[in-house]
Amino acid sequence: MVRKLDRRTVLRGLLGGVAVGVALPALEVFLNDNGNAYASGEGFPKRFGWWFYGNGSHADKWNPKQVGADYELSEELSPLADVKSDITVVSGLKVYQPNEVPHGTGPAALLTGRRLGVAGGDFSNSTFATATLDQMLADAFRGQTRFPSLEIAVERTDASLSYTGPGQVNPPEWSPAALFERLFGAGFRAPGDDPLIDPRLGLRRSVLDAVSEDAKALQQRVSRFDRQRLDQHFTAVRDLEKQIARLEEDPPNYAACAKPVEPLADYPDIEGRAQMSAISRVMSDMLAMSLACDQTRVFSYLFSKPVGNVLYPGAPLGHHQLTHDEPGDQPQVTAIIQQIIAEYAYTLQALRAVPEGDETLLDHCLVMGFSDCSFGKSHAVDEYPVVLAGGASGRLKKGVHLRAPGANASKLGFTILGMMDAPVGEFGANEGLVAEGLDGLEAV
Repeated sequence: MVRKLDRRTVLRGLLGGVAVGVALPALEVFLNDNGNAYASGEGFPKRFGWWFYGNGSHADKWNPKQVGADYELSEELSPLADVKSDITVVSGLKVYQPNEVPHGTGPAALLTGRRLGVAGGDFSNSTFATATLDQMLADAFRGQTRFPSLEIAVERTDASLSYTGPGQVNPPEWSPAALFERLFGAGFRAPGDDPLIDPRLGLRRSVLDAVSEDAKALQQRVSRFDRQRLDQHFTAVRDLEKQIARLEEDPPNYAACAKPVEPLADYPDIEGRAQMSAISRVMSDMLAMSLACDQTRVFSYLFSKPVGNVLYPGAPLGHHQLTHDEPGDQPQVTAIIQQIIAEYAYTLQALRAVPEGDETLLDHCLVMGFSDCSFGKSHAVDEYPVVLAGGASGRLKKGVHLRAPGANASKLGFTILGMMDAPVGEFGANEGLVAEGLDGLEAV
């Protein structure tokens, strides 16, 4: 019988009288008999992320006609054919909050279970009332990874649906070059690398250590409001300290972890059209590797913003304008949705391409794909479009269409938190308050 070893086992010896150690890759001997968890009982980490695009769908062309496992993908979901066994289509959800802000009410309801905190006439002037689903989980996992969460955008925008608290928005990174530098630049350590960190981060930590006593004294001298603001600031400071500490630790030795190919410095528009597909695919590849290297376990992916007016290939008008101007059953809008869903499929394929034991990174993820409304022309928030993906490490029932007509959309968030091992007694408030999840989503 082969003795199981711990994944942190290293080869030790002497070189020139100096003790040295060499880290090992993720060998089978480290795994349990199923090949999907380390023998010490430490499984591959569970990850969560949402994948968003603006301007909705057409329920009659989005919702599959059949329910259960024997369903056929609809016209607008047809690009997901290659990952059909890894997705769960959820149809029929309804947002019960007053639809005060088109394109804003829906995302706030799905991500917080609440009305908008500030409902300013349009989405750009509105904010969320509390932390979003991604940040609730980032807080639950805080300190376990280099970055509590990643916020990514494909459309060049500062708009965001990720909030750490009331009005505390997390702007996304839309530059592939900047994201690469942040994830895989000076601070990145692959398994087995020397524990050297960017000297600039070490200096910042020294400064933080030096001012800690003054910071504590200051909190005793200011108003309650200022103490709240200082607490938010010091939380960010503590996150930086944890990030530096993580850089000094031996990183998780996942065999699939490697630095990806560096993206181009820029992706200029071609004939007035953004290179959405090219940008999204390089972003997806970097996202997959950041998760594989356990740099983060939570992400938000803003393919296009609410009310986004991206000019897609083959379309005569921007997306948002076309949802209002195209008559009939809007075949041109459907063609745009298919282009977008093809990029969602690519993101899932990038996650699936990373092996983890005898499973994949996607098997250990729970991804929520959604939009800002259902029918874009009327800004409807019933028949809300949602496609879950991944396995949530065995918790999510995959390969099915779950029909839940009229179910409160907040039940989705409640269910996700439970599947991510961060259960709550209730989720949302007022019209969105729920104390139970969706039946049929969890694997038996």
